[in-house]
Amino acid sequence: MPSLNEIKNKIASTKKTSQITGAMQMVSAAKLAKSEQAAKDFQVYASKVRKITTDLLHGNGFSDSNHPMLVQRPCKKSGYIVITSDKGLVGGYNSNILRAVMQLQKDYHPNGNDFEIICIGGMGADFFRARGYEPLFEIRDIGDQPSFEEVSKIISKSLEMYLNGIFDELYVCYNHHINSLTSQVRVEQMLPIADISEDEAEPEKILNFELEPNRDAILNELLPQFAESMIYGAIIDAKTAESAAGMTAMQTATDNAKNVINDLTIQYNRVRQADITQEITEIVGGASALE
Repeated sequence: MPSLNEIKNKIASTKKTSQITGAMQMVSAAKLAKSEQAAKDFQVYASKVRKITTDLLHGNGFSDSNHPMLVQRPCKKSGYIVITSDKGLVGGYNSNILRAVMQLQKDYHPNGNDFEIICIGGMGADFFRARGYEPLFEIRDIGDQPSFEEVSKIISKSLEMYLNGIFDELYVCYNHHINSLTSQVRVEQMLPIADISEDEAEPEKILNFELEPNRDAILNELLPQFAESMIYGAIIDAKTAESAAGMTAMQTATDNAKNVINDLTIQYNRVRQADITQEITEIVGGASALE
């Protein structure tokens, strides 16, 4: 049985740990609030870009475009942007997405030579490299609320690889933020752009603008921006889920530390009571021996 000093030291160290995890929980909560607001603000922009793109593609009877970002070509190789964190202490955030990607590889790319990985976050890059998959491109240490400038290089590089035929489809794999306790693994196709439905266009609400120079020229500029906005939106969503996972993990750690402290306190009192009882017994025994 441990001594009183050993138990006391364990209680003191656990209290220090709980103070650290409690502080980290508060930091993650502040990050989560900012990330959720950033995600809401971005959705306003993303919805406008989507509406303009949809109207240009399907409005006024126009629905035909040969832009390479819209054309489905024979898929010889797929590209996956995998979004993870740069550090741990986020519960199952990284393991969930990495497990899903490895299962995806097993199901759809068993040969291992018809897919490429692009990594956002050091945990994912290190994970794949350790298993023999060298990422085409990676970026680390982006902010908790990344600006577009921070991630524009990897986004533009991904689009360039697609247009150059490095891969024929591009997917983004990330944790979608639902609430502070729940996230959901998502694998979404980004290229070719295939989720712009004609049903979303409302021709009766479209103003008959005179387009200059022409519709195709505008689409050539707009479609890359639309694809970039979808990828950037996934990054913001993933960062929000990361902050939520960090907050939940630290809250769990803090609660567990409190439970450990309670258990150690009970153990300390029992050992102390046993020591006192033994001392009383020894005193009584000594007194009886003197009689």
